[in-house]
Amino acid sequence: MGIPKFDFADEEIKKWLNHIALICLSEEFQSLKRELETIYLQANVDNVQLAAFEDALYAFLNQDEDEKTHPVHA
Repeated sequence: MGIPKFDFADEEIKKWLNHIALICLSEEFQSLKRELETIYLQANVDNVQLAAFEDALYAFLNQDEDEKTHPVHA
């Protein structure tokens, strides 16, 4: 597959990798991934584990973006 070429500074890449690693290690992420795996198994989705991982990560990254663009005021 390979790594896409972007003109990001090394520090920016490290920041994103750290952010993604923290997401992937969180219990919330793991719980969502397991839930999606169960749903995808029942739906006969190809490559259940990969699909669940990708969709869970996408959901968490979008959640973070939504919170940045639409902050909740208490």
